[in-house]
Amino acid sequence: MFVRLQADTEDHLNGTIPQLFAATIRDNPSVVAQYIKDANGDFHPRTYRELADEVRACAHGLSRLGIQRGDHVGLISENRAEWLVADLATLSLGAVDVPRGNDSVADEIAYILGFAECRLVVVEDRDQLDKIARKLDELPKIETIVVFDEAFTPDSLQPEVAEGLSAIEILPFREVIALGHDDIHSGSTLDLDAEIAQGDEGDVATIIFTSGTTGTPKGVMLTHRNFVHQVRSVPAVMEIRPGDIWLAVLPVWHSFERLAQYVAIGSTSGLAYSKPIGQVMLADLSAVRPQWMASVPRIWEAIRAGIARNAQSQGAVKFALFRFFTWVGSAHRWATDMVAGRIPDFRRRLRGLDAIAAIVPLLLLSPFKVLGNALVFGKIKKRLGGRFVAGVSGGGALPASVDSFFGAAGIALLEGYGLTETGPGLCFRSQFQPVLGTVGQPIAETEIEIRDERGTVLSPGEQGIVFARGPQVMKGYYKRPDETAAMIDDERWLNTGDLGVLTHRGELKITGRAKDTIVLLGGENVEPLPIEQKLRESALIEQAVVVGQDQKFLSALIVPNEEALRAALGAMQATLRDLVQSEPAQALIKRSIDTLVSAKNGFRGFEQIFRFALVPEVFQVGRELSAKQEVKRHTVAQLYADTIKKLFS
Repeated sequence: MFVRLQADTEDHLNGTIPQLFAATIRDNPSVVAQYIKDANGDFHPRTYRELADEVRACAHGLSRLGIQRGDHVGLISENRAEWLVADLATLSLGAVDVPRGNDSVADEIAYILGFAECRLVVVEDRDQLDKIARKLDELPKIETIVVFDEAFTPDSLQPEVAEGLSAIEILPFREVIALGHDDIHSGSTLDLDAEIAQGDEGDVATIIFTSGTTGTPKGVMLTHRNFVHQVRSVPAVMEIRPGDIWLAVLPVWHSFERLAQYVAIGSTSGLAYSKPIGQVMLADLSAVRPQWMASVPRIWEAIRAGIARNAQSQGAVKFALFRFFTWVGSAHRWATDMVAGRIPDFRRRLRGLDAIAAIVPLLLLSPFKVLGNALVFGKIKKRLGGRFVAGVSGGGALPASVDSFFGAAGIALLEGYGLTETGPGLCFRSQFQPVLGTVGQPIAETEIEIRDERGTVLSPGEQGIVFARGPQVMKGYYKRPDETAAMIDDERWLNTGDLGVLTHRGELKITGRAKDTIVLLGGENVEPLPIEQKLRESALIEQAVVVGQDQKFLSALIVPNEEALRAALGAMQATLRDLVQSEPAQALIKRSIDTLVSAKNGFRGFEQIFRFALVPEVFQVGRELSAKQEVKRHTVAQLYADTIKKLFS
């Protein structure tokens, strides 16, 4: 399936990220680029001109420290204003950054920095510096470490750490900026504009090591073209206005948030830095009043659950109204989509008949929808700041219940699909013609095919493995041509490993992971993701992992929502470990499981959960969860091996 969403020429797709940034500075220097939060929680604006001055100073500082074209610069930090400065400065010099988040353990950081041969590393704080200090014997190439944290000084290091780092130059980030300003004012020999002009779209911009739902990290080499192509494709699927604001909450080392930051630059919009923590994020939504936010399904799921819990806490009557108007909103959205021709056509549909069937329900529901907007949905939109245009969801499949809820509220969620290896965007649900239940059509110049296990291309409506080809597909895995060849064939088709199905109009629906498929002893193939998504619809269930490979039946590991479970049982004093072992808790969760994963909801007998175990600890990013907050199944299988064994004994 090939879809061209906008009439781009090859010239229009050319360029590097620093060249894109330079064009934005030239055309809109006074627009706010960043909103930076201080210790008191107040946001302060920085214009594109001010950001450009900081980037230029940083580039000169890095150059004075020996960084030049082709070098690899480690970047170990969470999302913050300085990250973008260091990233753009590194790329402006023609160097390559190697990013990672703070949740990475010392062994992982040492492997990545050593494998990528980084000479200079930028870290967020002393904790990340300490991780490197413990592994210096494995990192002989590191010469310089720069620390973002404004409170950091080299003399604050513990004596044993300082001794271990004695051969390494340690600098606060502010000193690198000062070094750059000195270099500029003293008549530097560096011609940064010439370096930027020398950059080519085929140059590697970053090496992002996969986080790990599949074992040993591999370094994904993404070029400037991989990113810039996607930035140029955005106007065809969403309307971002100059001066709009993005609330940035995701780990920026991951390709999804990374792309969102470049989209902000390409559309001359601003980034306000927050955190994916409920109370912090909701407070910042009210303070900044953004138009856009890119986030993973788990966060949208948490927002939905938080809104529902808030409604329930206001009493039975208000909660009943909330549930009624949510149903009205969902039904109204379905009827609107039927009339507008926005229903996924996995089989051929007659649009005229759809419209006729839905017009009467639409008319009957419209007055109730208006009332729901006034009583319920308007308040939800206000909690998002009141100017919210759309959320962009990526990094995993959006549960149907979450998609439906936000659709009912009239809040657009534009789901996208891709992999780190595609930088990451392949498909995107258009703001202008959104089709719920799909991840939209391929973006510009991108091809999607659904193939069976023999490689035969399947027709719309048939499930198979998703293959993709386009300008955003990675250059390859760093130092791993064997792994690259296993992922991308000679015609540049990439095997995503995902299962999907195309509509007749070219929208894609992701149905699971080919390698996540559970095969029971009876030979039945089970996709765990739809079952897990259904289980998480329960307010009592925070996380669920379905297990059962080579077993007679399915079981599940269930992480309960502590707040909801305590409220339901009226047990506020017991420890969570004691609570999950109690018979009332077990019975309550079992009722939820049996109700949700049932024949009534379309699950076949072998897809139902026969046994479960309650896990008394929340899954953690860097442990059971990847940075995208996806379950790392192989890690869960190892960590909970004894528990899983008991489920089938």
